[in-house]
Order: sequence, then structure tokens, then C-alpha cells
Amino acid sequence: MLKFSVASERVAQAFITACEAELQAPKPGNVHIFASGHGMATQDFVDSARVAAPFIADPNLSVGAKILAATQATWAAVGQNTNLGIILLCAPLAQAALNAATADLRYETSQLCKTLGRDDARDAFQAIQLANPAGLGASTKDDVRAPAQTTLAAAMAHAAPYDRIAYQYANDFRDIFDIGLDSLARARAAGEDEVLSTLTVYLTFLGSFPDSHISRKYGPHRAQSLLLDARGFNAQFSSAARSDRIASALKWDAALKQNSLNPGTSADLTVATLFADKLAQSLANVPKNG
Repeated sequence: MLKFSVASERVAQAFITACEAELQAPKPGNVHIFASGHGMATQDFVDSARVAAPFIADPNLSVGAKILAATQATWAAVGQNTNLGIILLCAPLAQAALNAATADLRYETSQLCKTLGRDDARDAFQAIQLANPAGLGASTKDDVRAPAQTTLAAAMAHAAPYDRIAYQYANDFRDIFDIGLDSLARARAAGEDEVLSTLTVYLTFLGSFPDSHISRKYGPHRAQSLLLDARGFNAQFSSAARSDRIASALKWDAALKQNSLNPGTSADLTVATLFADKLAQSLANVPKNG
């Protein structure tokens, strides 16, 4: 049987590269090199990526163990939740690439997510409790504050209707592969540079469904309103000159931050898209071992 696995060092570098590339784009409402926000600065995210990367890329850790170790390392380094969503999304993608038997990252990720067990749930729940993301409430089923009573696959399926990160686990990472990577490919084909390509991915997510971080923190009506705002913004965005697009993104960024609105899930999905893109390229080019 051919083995298509990606070496740990390449996975770690792909993770750091994806996290740092996302910070280069002026994503409205989110932290980036042009403006800090929400009590966080760009360097917090850079530091978080670098300390989390070795655990995300460790082939000897399960998905749940990756999530917990990367979250603990982040908390020790920066003392706040900068990347829980990124870790939750990237841990399965990394494990799929590390263990791949085919060059199809989507297939490998889908198959992996079906196998995530109770130990994965235990570790992921502990990581979520540590990070304590904004808007985290109690649940009558699969509450992360209680001992895990089910598998991580089942817990994510239960949360999928109201959390877009959980939705990825339960739906073969559909948003990453169908929306994110498609948007990235179209932006590149149009000749966009890396900054605008990344910004396009973020804006595409922001205009595709309500951001679940906004929904948790402010309610579904505010998340729906932001979705409609994003669609209106996107309608004008692609036809403008590069400098005008950067300027308009920064203007909206300031307005969102003034109202404490941080579409964090859209940013997390953007990092995961950039990471998946790097992993897919690596899988297509690694030497095959029989």
C-alpha cells in the first residue's frame, strides 16, 4: 500500500506559514498587521502559532491530544485565547496529512473525523475549558464542562447546527474544501497577490453564513446582520483597485472594532484554508513509500 504521509517538519512549517499569512491581510473586525484589536496584537498570534505548531505536527499525538497540548502551549505563551478555533480546525487536517494513505486530503480528513473517539473528546473538552472562548454557554448534552460521555465525532455532530467549526468535523470539512479553497483558487487565477487572496477567502466566508463567534457572543440576529453587511461589502470589493480595496477593508475594520465585533470563526476558517492548501500541495509532491 502506498504511503502519502507528510513529514512532521513540513506540517509544522505549513501551520506557521498559514497563521502568519492570515495576519498579513486587513480582515475587517479581526487582528492583523495593520491594526490590533479586542485586547490582542499581531505578535500574540505569531507567538501562538509558533508554540502550537510542534504539537499540531506531532505524529505521535492523537487529534484530541494535539488540541489540548497546543492550547496549553498557547496559554502558557500569551495568557489568552488567540487560536482555539484555529487549533480545532487544523489538528484534524494535520493528522490526516501525517497519516495519509492517499494524496486526497479531503478524503483523508473525512475518514479521520469519523474515528475520533472519547479520549479525543476528553482532551478537546479540556482545551475548550482552558481557552474559555467568548459566548461559551452550558449545554444539556455533550457539555464541554462535564466529563466526556461520548466521542468527539458525536459531540461535534451535536454542536454542528450552531457552531461552524463543529460543522466541519461533522460535514467532511466542507466549507474548507468547497468554499475556502475554491475562493483561494479563483483569487489566484484572477492574479491577486497573497494578501488580497487571503482577504478574499475571509470575506467569502464572512458573506457565506453567519459567523458563529458573533452569534455566540451577540446572538443570531447580529450575526445575520453582519452577514448581510458582508455581502454588500463584497459586491463592491472585487471591482475596485487594490489600494481602494485595502482602504475600504480598513475602514470597515475600524467600524467593526469600534463596536467590539470580531468575526473570529471566519478568520479561523481562513487559516485552516491556507493550511489545507499547503498540506494538499505537500501530499501531491511527497515521495511515495510502498
